[in-house]
Amino acid sequence: MKSEVYFSKLSQGQSRSSCFEKLLENLHRHFQQIDKGSLVGIKMTVGDEQSTGYIKPELVRLLVEKVREMGGKPFVFDTNVIYSGHRQNAVDHLNLAYRKGFTPDTLGCPYIIADGIFGTDSLNLKVDFNHIKEIKIPSMIKVLENLIVLTHITGHMMSGFAGSIKNVAMGMATRAGKQIQHSSLKPVIDVDKCTACRSCMEICPAAAISEASGTAYVNTNRCVGCCECISACQLNAVNISWHEDAVIFIERMTEYAAGILVQIKNRIYINFATDITRECDCIAGDDHRIVEDAGILASDDILAVDRASYDLLKGDRDIFSRGGKITVHTHQFQYAQDIKLGKLDYQLKDLPE
Repeated sequence: MKSEVYFSKLSQGQSRSSCFEKLLENLHRHFQQIDKGSLVGIKMTVGDEQSTGYIKPELVRLLVEKVREMGGKPFVFDTNVIYSGHRQNAVDHLNLAYRKGFTPDTLGCPYIIADGIFGTDSLNLKVDFNHIKEIKIPSMIKVLENLIVLTHITGHMMSGFAGSIKNVAMGMATRAGKQIQHSSLKPVIDVDKCTACRSCMEICPAAAISEASGTAYVNTNRCVGCCECISACQLNAVNISWHEDAVIFIERMTEYAAGILVQIKNRIYINFATDITRECDCIAGDDHRIVEDAGILASDDILAVDRASYDLLKGDRDIFSRGGKITVHTHQFQYAQDIKLGKLDYQLKDLPE
């Protein structure tokens, strides 16, 4: 049987609020699974300081109100990150969220950082995948019964396409868990292009890059694999092996998502296919949008909603591919089905405009 994916198209001149409200009205059956009085975690990210495409708080408020209407107790959450910026600890992270309007008054519910002040609230759980044998997650994930994953679709420097699977795998892991997923990614320096401008050295959170013989040098023993150096370099002098490292990374990330989601009873995935940039909200600012807005999709199958989002957006040429390099996101979809994270076959249910 094919998985159902609901699609609320964003028509020209239509507000995003009305587009989202239409979708929420058609998810009534899914919301009925929430036990009255139970906690409902809404996973999303506000992106970093310069990000502008993130899902806005007034839209999140509509979801919060729907959960309350169905008797649930909603809260919005995210986790700390391993790269430089304003989300490495809960204090800076919350201050950033509040500056962007994600206050309890605006949302109608609390906004919390699930892995604690320093990202060390970590529960270790055994799993049995090809790459991942243990996941490190915030302790609250183990007891959370209801999860709504609210995702802003973007491109991504490593995964090509970034949807709900990435939001869960990276966004619901502790900082140590994120590092495990990135551990296969070791950047290399193209010495013919490098001018030792120090951009990569200054941004590296692990101080793993130094200058040697007039060029940047990566200490792979210290490198955490966050790939911040790739985004910092304006000369394309920092690279990875797309045919090896990126594939391992995407498989690790997919396994991590599977290990997390099996812990949670009720799950809904909502993808905003709007304001789509080449890079993710962690680094994308006012970058030009790479494709027209499509609308909002939802399903109880994480793979189906990601694949449907991708199919709607990719166009004649794959806009998420990275300069002709391997399209690791298509590998991710197949790998996700192989490990039974979800189904590739889906039925798109267009909601009436």
